[in-house]
Amino acid sequence: MNFIGLIIASIMASAVPLILASCGELITERSGVLNLGVEGMMIIGAISGFALMTVTGSLIIAIFGAMLAGVLISTIFAFLTQTLITNHVATGLALTIFGIGISAMIGKNFVGIPGKEFPVLFESLKDTIPLVGPILFGHSIVFYFAFALPFMTNYFLKKTKIGLIVRAVGDSPVSASNQGIKVRLVRYLCILYGGAMSGLAGAYLSMIYTPQWIENMTGGRGWIALALVVFSTWNPIKILIGAMIFGGLTIIQFHMQAIGVRIPVQFLTALPYIVTIIVLVVISRDSRKIRLSTPSSLGKSFHKDN
Repeated sequence: MNFIGLIIASIMASAVPLILASCGELITERSGVLNLGVEGMMIIGAISGFALMTVTGSLIIAIFGAMLAGVLISTIFAFLTQTLITNHVATGLALTIFGIGISAMIGKNFVGIPGKEFPVLFESLKDTIPLVGPILFGHSIVFYFAFALPFMTNYFLKKTKIGLIVRAVGDSPVSASNQGIKVRLVRYLCILYGGAMSGLAGAYLSMIYTPQWIENMTGGRGWIALALVVFSTWNPIKILIGAMIFGGLTIIQFHMQAIGVRIPVQFLTALPYIVTIIVLVVISRDSRKIRLSTPSSLGKSFHKDN
């Protein structure tokens, strides 16, 4: 019974970086900004967190340092797209290429260094309840935060004044500006928040999920996070479901390889991405739902605010 619980817990752990990065990107896109640099921000967060942990020995400094690194690199994107009014798509792609390159340069001194054990909560309760125990207990604080984040994001967007302002800026920046809302400031803050969540997602990978530094260790999760935002039709709760599906496929392909299933390893590795693409294609067929859910000004520059 506990074996099933451990499998489910490993699926949830695999979904954590996707939930964090997707929820951050959702807020960014809700403000009308399309940031394709999630992969780059994640990998910068991964190397920053691991490097700070190795140098300072402090997990707290490493976690917050990774989030700060994500904020700093997203500031570049914000300055270019909101102040210099560059194209969102081209700038985001450049940010990803920059992040992958700079992380490889910084990370070459940290290859092969083992990470530190990250503390977990309620470990003593893990074996007390069959099946449910391994699912609920014995995880890091980042794990619990990630699974609470979609619900907090949903509440923020639908129930708070600031959340309504973010949605207003994303749907009609001109109308929001006419109401006295500083559109550019709102978008700046949303981009920086998305950067912080992507940095935290990267830190989770290098410090908790696989505690070591491996070049390009995000493995395309930033792109999957972007796809999940569309898959969810900008709904934080659906992001949670999509991340669990991807996490489940990732873990299943590991187990299929372990038990010697006669399917090419390359196909099994690509399976989660293939399924994600299929799901996106199916979702995209409902064009009316996509059109109603998409922030109206997504990817469009705003020139009026001064």
